[in-house]
Amino acid sequence: MILKLFKTFVVTSLAAILLISVNVKPAKANSIPESDDPIKLAIYEWTGQHIASYIAGHILEDMGYNVEYVTAGTFPSAFGLSDGNLTATMEIWDNNLGDFWPKMLEEGKIEDIGAVGLDAREGWLYPLHVKDDCPGLPSWEALQSCAGVFADAETFPKGRFVEYPADWSDRATRLIQGEGLAFETIPAGSEGALVAELKASVQKKKPLVMMFWAPHWSLAEIETEWVEIPQELLDKYSLQIPRVFKAAWPGLKDKWPTAYKFLKVYQLNNQIQQVLMNKIDNEGQDPVKATKAWVDSNKDYWEPMVDKATSN
Repeated sequence: MILKLFKTFVVTSLAAILLISVNVKPAKANSIPESDDPIKLAIYEWTGQHIASYIAGHILEDMGYNVEYVTAGTFPSAFGLSDGNLTATMEIWDNNLGDFWPKMLEEGKIEDIGAVGLDAREGWLYPLHVKDDCPGLPSWEALQSCAGVFADAETFPKGRFVEYPADWSDRATRLIQGEGLAFETIPAGSEGALVAELKASVQKKKPLVMMFWAPHWSLAEIETEWVEIPQELLDKYSLQIPRVFKAAWPGLKDKWPTAYKFLKVYQLNNQIQQVLMNKIDNEGQDPVKATKAWVDSNKDYWEPMVDKATSN
C-alpha cells in the first residue's frame, strides 16, 4: 500500500513539473515590454535619419514595445532627450551638434549609445561637369579663383554657395564669412531643395557648389566630387569626417532595459540607407511603409541584434 502511494506521488509530482515546464514562458518574453509607455523616437529633418528611426521602431514593435515618432529639431531635441520627453534619436552627426548637445552629453544629461555604423562624409560638393568651368577643382585654391563662375543675379559679383537649411547648420556660412571668401551663401529650404539644386545643375550644365553629405541616394546617380578643404579649416569650422551616433534619455536603461540593449547594438550601413532613400525620395514611397517592408524582408540582418539584446 505504501509502495503504491509512493508511486502515485512520484507520477503526480512529475506530471505537475512537466505541466509547469510547458506553461512557463522564458523570462525575456514575460519582461517585454518592461513598461507599456511608448518609446518616443525623434524624427529630424533628413531622410536618412527617418530611415534609421523607423527601422529601429519597427523592430522594437516586433519585440513587443509601444513606439511613437516625434518630430523634433536637431538642436532643441537635446532638451527633450535630457528630460525624457524624447527617448532616443537614431542618427545624429557629431559635427552638427550646436551649443547645447556637447554640454549635455558631457554632463550625462544625454547618453551616447554608440555609432550607427554609417561611413559618413560631409563637405563642399559640386557636380563633375563644373570642372569644365573651373578646371583646377577639386583644389581649394582653384575654387577661390573661380568664385565668379558661380555668381548669379542674386549674389553677383560673389559666387553663389548653396548652404544647408537654416535650422540644420551654418558652418559653411561661418567659414565663408570668417575667411572672407568671395561667396555668398543661400540656404536651401529642405533636403529636397538641395537635391533639386543638384539635379538642376546637371540638367542645365550650370555651375554649382553646395554643402552636402554622404550617404545619400543622389550621389549614386550623379557624378560629383568634394572640394579639398584644407585640414586647418576643416578643424576650425567642424567640417571633419563626422561620427554618426545614437543618443538616448539616460533613464532608458532603467525603464526599458532590453530596448536599451537593442538600441546600443543597433546598426545600419550605407547600402541599406541609400536603397531606402531612393525608394522614398526618388520613387515617392511612404517612409513608414518602405522601412516596414525592409524590416519584414530582412530578418536575417536584424534578428541577431535582438538575440544579443535579449540574451542573459
